[in-house]
Formats: sequence, C-alpha cells, structure tokens
Amino acid sequence: MIVYNRLVVILFFISIFFTILSCNNDPVEPDAPSGKLKVDFKHLIDGHDILFDSLMYENAAGNNYLVNEIQYFISDVELINENQISIKLDDWENIHYVDTDIAESQSYIFKDEIPLGSYTGIRFIFGIDEEKNQSLSFVNPPESYMFWPDYLGGGYHYMKLNGKWLNEENQLAPYNFHLGIGQIYHSYPDSINGFVQNYFQVELKSSEFEFLNNETTTIQLIMNVNNWFTSPHIYDHNYWGGDIMQKQEAMQTAIDNGHDVFTYSTLN
Repeated sequence: MIVYNRLVVILFFISIFFTILSCNNDPVEPDAPSGKLKVDFKHLIDGHDILFDSLMYENAAGNNYLVNEIQYFISDVELINENQISIKLDDWENIHYVDTDIAESQSYIFKDEIPLGSYTGIRFIFGIDEEKNQSLSFVNPPESYMFWPDYLGGGYHYMKLNGKWLNEENQLAPYNFHLGIGQIYHSYPDSINGFVQNYFQVELKSSEFEFLNNETTTIQLIMNVNNWFTSPHIYDHNYWGGDIMQKQEAMQTAIDNGHDVFTYSTLN
C-alpha cells in the first residue's frame, strides 16, 4: 500500500511538471524568411533561338544540319551560395525532363524554400546517375519514351537531339545524337562485357543572383546546341554517322564537349 501511494505521488508531480513545462514553452517560431527558384530552359544556336526543321545551321566540322527536337534530363540540382556551400533542391523530385516540343516542360518552379542571400552558381547532373537511372522508373509518357534498351545498359536516355544533316553524298540524312549508358564490346556489336556511366556534372558560375523574402528568382538555363559539336573535339556527322547509341567513343566525344554547352542568366 505504501509503495502504491508513493507511485501515485510521483505520478502526480510528474504530471504537474509537464503541465508547467508546456505552459512555459515559447510559441513555435514562424518559418524562416525564404524565396523560390524558377528555371526557364532555353535552346540556342549561335546565340539565336532555334528555328526547328530548317536546314540553316553549320557546325565546326562544316556539316549543314537542322534540328527536329531536343529532349533531355537534368537531375540533382544544387545552388552554390556566397560561402561556397551547396544546397540540394527537390531531394525527392530531383529529375527534371525538358522537351522542346512541350512548352510546360521548359519551365520549372522548385518546391524548396531557398534561404535568403546571394548565390554564385548552380550545379546539376546532365542525365541521371546510376542509382536513379533504373528501367521502368517512368511509366507514363513523355518520360517513358526516353527508355534506353536493357541490353544496352537499361534506364533512360540522358538526351535525344534529333535532326538531319547534309551528308557527303549531298543527301539529307537523319542523325540521332543520343546520350546514355555506353557499352564496352568484346566483339561489336554482339558481345558486351561492360557498361559506362556517361552522365556528367555541370557547374556554372557566371553571375551572382539574390533570393528575397517571398519572391521568386528566375534563372534562364541555356543550352548552346552548336557547342556539342565544337570543343575540345570537332564532332563530324560524316565520321560518326547517324546513330551513336552503341558507339561509346562518339558519346565520349559529345560528353567531353558538354563542358560548355550550358550557360545561365538571371531574369530578375
């Protein structure tokens, strides 16, 4: 009985303690001031908007070419602040599909609340890394149409840049400038004994931009298409042909050239 009474007393004082503690708690602070980020995707050739399906462009190899469409993924977007600390955005929705035939895909507002202050750059993966690039991850079009055949490594294309060029016979021939997982062949084209992860990271630091409280900062992310064919390698459609999905050397040439394909500018 004595033990029971002591237990009741202890419980009584514990309940009083937590009641007092709850009454003295400070109110929950409101969310910290923050802004939003919007990215507009733009595609240029030699500084001008692309006129699709028009044979009016020439690359560094002297190929006259046209562009039908561009489709690609970027993922794992990060902002770099003035202290060189990176902030990863949309951790649970971090793969973004862009399609020149789908207007709504060319603009994206990130869900994250961005801490206020100055930022000096943006970083992202062109394509999808091996952990996320899994077959059947996308079940609906248009993303599902980007599938990369399982026997070639599976997952999804990083990019489809489709068009035509005037070949050495002066005939208009289709090219499929496609990037994705590469293959190492024991005997081409049948014996694959390894795969190459061809995604790559892009880091841009061209100008500072600010995030202000309750405001949306807009960045224009620009793909300069001719740069895929320019430096450090001159890419020649006549040499590589129209399809490069099973040509790791051709894809590596494109990836090396990808170092300066993108730039950005701030719109507000």
